[in-house]
Parts: sequence; structure tokens; C-alpha cells
Amino acid sequence: MPKRIVFITGGARSGKSRYAQQLALQHSSRPVYVATARAWDDEFRQRIHLHQQDRDERWRSLEEERHLSRLPLEGEVVVIDCITLWITNFFSDTRADVNACLEACRREIDELAKKEALLILISNEIGMGMHADTEAGRKFTDLQGWVNQYIAATADEVIFMVSGIPLTIKSTGALNGNSWT
Repeated sequence: MPKRIVFITGGARSGKSRYAQQLALQHSSRPVYVATARAWDDEFRQRIHLHQQDRDERWRSLEEERHLSRLPLEGEVVVIDCITLWITNFFSDTRADVNACLEACRREIDELAKKEALLILISNEIGMGMHADTEAGRKFTDLQGWVNQYIAATADEVIFMVSGIPLTIKSTGALNGNSWT
């Protein structure tokens, strides 16, 4: 399987996860779903549970909070959901050290890019919303934007989701159809 990165970004509830899962199922009868979230509280545990119910028995699920490149992904079609929560884990663990987070994320993305796999990464465009009213919020918004830019530069294809509609922003080759598979 050729290595390829598809980066799907957009606002909250824009259809990113649904689109990514449909894309993965077009290319594999048994895709891998990598969850990056930490169960921070009861409400978030409920969100995780609802996300798990979105996937049927065709999916193989893995959980990894930080070291995505260590996962056995070679030869797989993989949905990584989501980059925003993944960055949050680094941000929390480094006590909001933006430079340390950015460097760690770049290293992981560089290692992921070496995998012979179709990697579908989902992220949020949080900088398009309201301006954060705390220093930590502003730092995280900046960090998220820089990591998204790094992934987009690395990706073969970038999709921006708006109201459930995918808009291709970058494409270096056909992903749909038989030309890729």
C-alpha cells in the first residue's frame, strides 16, 4: 500500500468524522480507528461512548494519547480522530509549553508520514471561531493553527468540511476511484 496522508479539517460538527469514516471504508473493508482523546470527565466519557457507537464491527480500534507513530499501522487504512485532542494531551502534559508541544507534534507527524499506510487525520479549525479570552486559550489556538499548517504541508490531500460538504483544498493525486487502490 502506498503511503498517503489525507488531512480533514473544519469546524465543530462540520461532518469531518463521518466523511473520514466513509472515505476509509471506500478503501478498506477493515479500517483502523485511532482515538486520541483522554476521558477528562463524565461528560467526555459519554462523548467517547457515542463516538464508539458510530463505528460497527468492520472497524478495529486503537487508543493512543500521544505516540501515534509507535502504533502498528503499516499496510492499513487509518482514521486518526482527532488531532485537536491529541495536541491537548501534549499541551496538558507540558503545562502549556507551546514550543515543546509543537516540536513533539512535528516529530510525531514526521514519523507518521513514513508509514506505508493511508492515514486520514481529522482536526479542527478552532482559530476560525471566537477569540480565546484566556492566555492558555490563545496559546492553544496558536499551537493548533501551527500544527494544522504543518500537517497540511505534509499531506497529499487537504479537505475542508463545511456543513457536511467536503471542499478539496489540496490534492496531489486521485484518492477516489481505482487510481489509488
